[in-house]
Amino acid sequence: MTRRFGRIRTGIDSEYQDPKADTCLLILRVGVAAFMLFGHGADKLVNFGEKALQFPDPLGLGATASLALVVLAEFFCSLAIGFGFLTRLATVPPIITMLVAAFIVHADDGWASQERALLFFFIYLTILIAGPGRFSIDRMIFRKGNGSKTPLGGFKRN
Repeated sequence: MTRRFGRIRTGIDSEYQDPKADTCLLILRVGVAAFMLFGHGADKLVNFGEKALQFPDPLGLGATASLALVVLAEFFCSLAIGFGFLTRLATVPPIITMLVAAFIVHADDGWASQERALLFFFIYLTILIAGPGRFSIDRMIFRKGNGSKTPLGGFKRN
């Protein structure tokens, strides 16, 4: 059950959410997507053949499969998150990737290497919980009809 506090209700996906929150979610989504896409994912995609030979294999899937999963998370999921397309679903691979990076791949590299991965993790977790906000493709696609549900639960805002 949610409680009203002025125009804003507590609870995720409330129809009374402050428009400033939607703007903040847009900035957060686009910002994290840009940093991950251009700072990490694009290089791995463009140099896939070279990197596949020496990429870490922390889960025992093989270096090429591990790199492919990281490219999926860092490049393609970042694109989806930036545009707000299947946003909650798209945050899951980067969340897993950042946890693996922080606690397995960079476990012995010191706090600075782990810190970056954990910062990305917490941003993705925030987007997973809060959703994409009003300024997203998800909002345009899944807005049809009152009271219908969005993918992965939560009721749509009007």
